[in-house]
Amino acid sequence: MSFPVELVSILTGATTRQLSNWRKPPTPLVAPEIAVRPRVLYSFRDIVALRTLVKLRSEVPLQRIRRAFQSLQEMDLTDHPSRYTLVTDGSSVFLVEGNEATDLVVAPGQRVIVSLDDVFKPFTNWKGEDVVDFLHPRPRLEVRETRMGGWPTIRGTRVPYDTIANLVRGGDIPAEAVGEYFPTVAPIDVGDAVSFDEQVSQVGGGEGRTA
Repeated sequence: MSFPVELVSILTGATTRQLSNWRKPPTPLVAPEIAVRPRVLYSFRDIVALRTLVKLRSEVPLQRIRRAFQSLQEMDLTDHPSRYTLVTDGSSVFLVEGNEATDLVVAPGQRVIVSLDDVFKPFTNWKGEDVVDFLHPRPRLEVRETRMGGWPTIRGTRVPYDTIANLVRGGDIPAEAVGEYFPTVAPIDVGDAVSFDEQVSQVGGGEGRTA
């Protein structure tokens, strides 16, 4: 499953300009696995890595995050960034392994004990904006990597949120009638699908600061 920039922006809390800067060579923080041209498309694990990056950026400067990624390279940890659990105490960035963590910035290589921070839960990014709950971007929507490749769907179904939003967008089909087309979708689901689709549609290219 591939994800366009607009949806990635909402699910991760990164602006489109940040996404652009973070994928620039020669040392991108997160380079899209799927495609860059003619259209930028990210993978599901790209999204997980980017959301972690945004969560870190809400608490520490970008320079420290870049240093942490450099430390991973120096430690020969070159898997996709989503494979690593990275957290911060507001000063440094740590690689978590079990109950211990390795400092990647302030004292690279030093082992410490830290508390895990779940990046899937809602949080406020560095601009003071709310970032949606990753697994439930709306109460009636959910994201599961094993379902539709991680594309947001109606909760408990395989019906994509945008399919429902597109169905009712013109106003010819009311929420109460959606069940005739998708029996597993209740009228209460429709509002969340439309609301989330509108939020994604509002994402514009190139706005916002870069770091």
